[in-house]
Amino acid sequence: STQSTWGKVRNAKVILDRDSGRSRGFGFVDFEVDADADRAQAETNGVEFGGRTLRVNEAQGKQGGGGGGGGGW
Repeated sequence: STQSTWGKVRNAKVILDRDSGRSRGFGFVDFEVDADADRAQAETNGVEFGGRTLRVNEAQGKQGGGGGGGGGW
């Protein structure tokens, strides 16, 4: 794990575009302690960073209509 301003981070991942390899503008951070994640969210959501306003929220599961997958018979 890595220490951050808000607590220990178990894992962090920036999502990249498959074709260009550039950031898609979002990512995921997994904190070891839920209360640390809540505090990080509360203190960073809506903050301006690099000319952009951050939107920080809890990850939600994928909803319907997702991509490909196995073929069916």
